[in-house]
Amino acid sequence: MRILIDTDVLLDVALNREEWIEDSVAVLRWVETGGKAAIAWHSISNCAYLLEDDGRPFLEGLLKIVEVARTGTREAQQALNLPLEDLEDALQVVSAIQWKADYIVTRNLKDYNKSPVPAVHPKMVVEH
Repeated sequence: MRILIDTDVLLDVALNREEWIEDSVAVLRWVETGGKAAIAWHSISNCAYLLEDDGRPFLEGLLKIVEVARTGTREAQQALNLPLEDLEDALQVVSAIQWKADYIVTRNLKDYNKSPVPAVHPKMVVEH
């Protein structure tokens, strides 16, 4: 199984969001033990913007276990044409497509209901 991890799951861990941290940490542990995962390029800047000190220690550790999906102009144009209301979510989707992810792992399932890549809750990865 190949997954793309949405920014919300990353921030659950980095910000120690008590309500969701257990499942989100379990996703990263799954990756550390051999699970295949990527993140979107813009997730790095999203995390850096929201974390203290740019979140560099968190991001450096993250980049040791995940890949960054390769995207460019063509994928950005594709995102603009997806039937998703939120462009950031559309950018996640095209990153998942480019990386050939089976799933996008997110807590934000409702915003991905028109995604060509199925969105699943972090619990699904943990239980898989």
